[in-house]
Amino acid sequence: MCSPMEAALLRLEEIFSTTFIQTIHSILQPLVLADPEPSDPCGKECLRLLQQLHENARRLWEVTEQSLLSLRQRSCCQRSTGLEAVLLLSNTDRVLQAYVEYTKSYTDCVAVQAFQKVSKKRRSQRKALWQRSSGISEGLEGTTLCKDLYQPFVHHVQQYMRLLLSLRDTLDENHPAQKLVMCAVTLFRNLEYFMKQALGQAVATQALWHSLSSRLRDVLCTPTRRLLQDSQDIPVVVTSLQAERVLLFDDALVLLQDHSVHTFDLKLVWVDPGQDKCVLHILTPEEEFSFVASNPKGQIAWQRKMTQAVSQALCGKKDFPVLGSDQEPSMPPECRCVAYTFHREGRLYQATYEGEWRQAKPHGKGTLKWPDGRNHVGDFCQGLEHGFGICLVPQASEDKFDCYKCHWREGRMCDYGICEYGTDQVYKGYFQAGLRHGFGILDSAPQAPQTFRYTGHWERGQRSGYGIEEDRDRGERYIGMWQADQRHGPGVVVTQAGDCYQGTFQGDKMAGPGILLCEDDSLYEGTFTRELTLLGKGKVTFSNGFTLDGSFSSGTDKGLYTQGVLDMAALPPNPSSTRKRQLGLGAFPVESRWQGVYSPFRDFVRLGCPGELQEALLGFHVQSSRELRKSQEYLCDESMEDILKELLQHREPKALQQYLGKALSNSQHPLGKLLHTLMLTFQATYSGIGANKHLQEMAQEEVKQHARELWAAYRGLLKVALRHQGQSLEEENTETRNLQVHGLLLPLILPSFYSELFTLYLLLHEREDGLYSRGITNLSLLPDTKLLEFLDVQEHLWPLKDLKLTSNQRYSLVRDKCFLSATECLQKIITTVHPQEKLETLEKTYREIEATMKRVLGPEYKLPMDDLLPLLVYVVSRARIQHLGAEIHLIRDMMDPIHTGGLHDFLLTTLESCYEHIQKEDMRLHRLPSHWGPRELW
Repeated sequence: MCSPMEAALLRLEEIFSTTFIQTIHSILQPLVLADPEPSDPCGKECLRLLQQLHENARRLWEVTEQSLLSLRQRSCCQRSTGLEAVLLLSNTDRVLQAYVEYTKSYTDCVAVQAFQKVSKKRRSQRKALWQRSSGISEGLEGTTLCKDLYQPFVHHVQQYMRLLLSLRDTLDENHPAQKLVMCAVTLFRNLEYFMKQALGQAVATQALWHSLSSRLRDVLCTPTRRLLQDSQDIPVVVTSLQAERVLLFDDALVLLQDHSVHTFDLKLVWVDPGQDKCVLHILTPEEEFSFVASNPKGQIAWQRKMTQAVSQALCGKKDFPVLGSDQEPSMPPECRCVAYTFHREGRLYQATYEGEWRQAKPHGKGTLKWPDGRNHVGDFCQGLEHGFGICLVPQASEDKFDCYKCHWREGRMCDYGICEYGTDQVYKGYFQAGLRHGFGILDSAPQAPQTFRYTGHWERGQRSGYGIEEDRDRGERYIGMWQADQRHGPGVVVTQAGDCYQGTFQGDKMAGPGILLCEDDSLYEGTFTRELTLLGKGKVTFSNGFTLDGSFSSGTDKGLYTQGVLDMAALPPNPSSTRKRQLGLGAFPVESRWQGVYSPFRDFVRLGCPGELQEALLGFHVQSSRELRKSQEYLCDESMEDILKELLQHREPKALQQYLGKALSNSQHPLGKLLHTLMLTFQATYSGIGANKHLQEMAQEEVKQHARELWAAYRGLLKVALRHQGQSLEEENTETRNLQVHGLLLPLILPSFYSELFTLYLLLHEREDGLYSRGITNLSLLPDTKLLEFLDVQEHLWPLKDLKLTSNQRYSLVRDKCFLSATECLQKIITTVHPQEKLETLEKTYREIEATMKRVLGPEYKLPMDDLLPLLVYVVSRARIQHLGAEIHLIRDMMDPIHTGGLHDFLLTTLESCYEHIQKEDMRLHRLPSHWGPRELW
């Protein structure tokens, strides 16, 4: 047998199920199914509301039937079925949801008087309808509507509460169903509040629609909208905006002034009480205004209602209870994610923002779209684009877009960015205030009539300062100064034919005197036309030493006319003097060439290496706009904090060398990014057309300057890291700095520039290397003993004991066997990059020669330095190293000054003497002794 409380519940469900379904059939079904259907919008809306009410009533009846079934099963099988199996307790949320949905649909009908409006359309049914319903008079507030549709419903909930409370009191505290009963009591108590307040709001809203003009009613009235507060009940004065009446709905704040309506979506309303106890500040995306109440109580009432309404609008549903007087309203979040379309004239006119908000402004990640196709996806701060973002701007004439993948600051592009224009031009570099500013690379479209690439500095969107432009169609490269997007100041033009012009440019053209260095080492000093043709007074020094001093002009048939004095008595110039004809050294001081590359890094260090600016300095991993838009994974791999911590752990010399090598090879490390950018500038200047021998010294000093700057960059990072630890960095003197630059940094970075740099050395020393190569070829004709004799090596130094001959071999015919280990060691010099490694290879070669002499003459023998030169000439001739002159001069120019005067310096000087000696051997071979016939050579 069931307990009395359970039996009462069973009877309650049976009565409600029977009476409620009869009411539904007798009242709603005729209204919902009657023909014909209304044709006017108002009639259709009312019919839809009644159909929704009918559907929710049917669901409520189904839930009641299932609850009834669970109670009957409990009464029949009490032993096997616990009280917690009753639907009302086991699935209270489901039962509650059915009651809530019915209440909502019912109050929707009440708010817009759907019952009265439909009944007017159904005249044949109106009498029956109003006989079964009590109805309410229009404009009457707080009166129950349609008893037959709502009163049984309210009564049933009240009976639930009474029986659940009684059931709670009859159960023991340890009963398994006690917690379920307590939960059900709480939920149905909240449901009572909800039903009462929902009906009250619906009645108040209905009264409001009656008080408004038909025009305002058409604009504001929707079935689900509820009035929460009216300034006619609790007066407030609106400042900054004019409003004679303020209406707070559950989804919007409305200001009325005459016939104008200002509506604000509650999801984008922020309420700030401020310091004045009578004032309430309201923030919206396009308006800021205040409510001034007559007393603090009025301000508190409005603040409470608005805070609750905003919170519920953001949640998308009403809480239980809706506006419970015994509960503090939950505070709406400061950060929200909402879509909004701007309507005020200005930069954002008609744009739609969807994303995160804070204090009524876009703040966080979001998407901004304009009707014309522009859109911006990225980070926002206080209403402006700030941080990383991708902006697409359509071109008016074609179906193409300009794509800006940049960092933004206060609404404008700033720091590093990549811009892919609809014209197929691509810019990679830095911005300031929305314009190209600092270092950047601009590539023309591949199919452009005139293809070019500019690598250099920008100022306010124009090329300005030091920069390199390559004109691929004309086969020219300009290296020099710019101003206002034109060549202006000292500059060098290098052509594909190998000619070099240096002079002063104005308005994109050369003006005044200049020089021209030709591929064959001819030199012109004088004036030029703006098209770089000879004009006016000048002097030509030909490669054979002849000079022509006079006036030059262009003929009608595009030839060159000259009038002057030709001096044919001069001797051919010394090759060393022609090598000294280097361009760009005084015109472009190496310290000031690439300040646009160094400046962002210096600023980053000066600000303390903030993590939020790390990506603005380093750029992003993904270079393709498609991949970047798809992934949005553009953050750096390693945080700046981790980089600084790791830097402090590697301060010992060996650990520091390993750390710097790793950092410089990582483009996502500040030092690696800096080196990578410097590599781009070096390639833009000295590769391809720029591979000209007259730029060798300019390139060489540039590499050294990069090493100095990178060491200063490392010191800057170290200083910041120590400052974070509360420590300071000791100052270093010039000598220490030079040791670190040449001994530590230069060996690490030289491989990054070696290809272009060594090519310049090859070109500069091509003539001497040609003579050296010819000498090597001639010397290779001689057998070992003949070559040793030819080089005046004393016979007791010949390493014949090292030779193992077969019975058919003779010493005089042996070739490439003497000093074999030293020869093989010296050949390794071309496999190394840094001068220090090359010098160490040279020292090992010397040690091998010395070891060979000890085997021949005894372990106590010490090789005199006077005997080293001919032996080393022999080893060099047998090593057959190509471009030895280029190797020697690169070592001399780039070696650490600490080796000056030491063994390495001596060995390098000796190698230089060998190189010069071999160049002259071609002449000596023609004066061989007469007894050295051709057969003797072989």
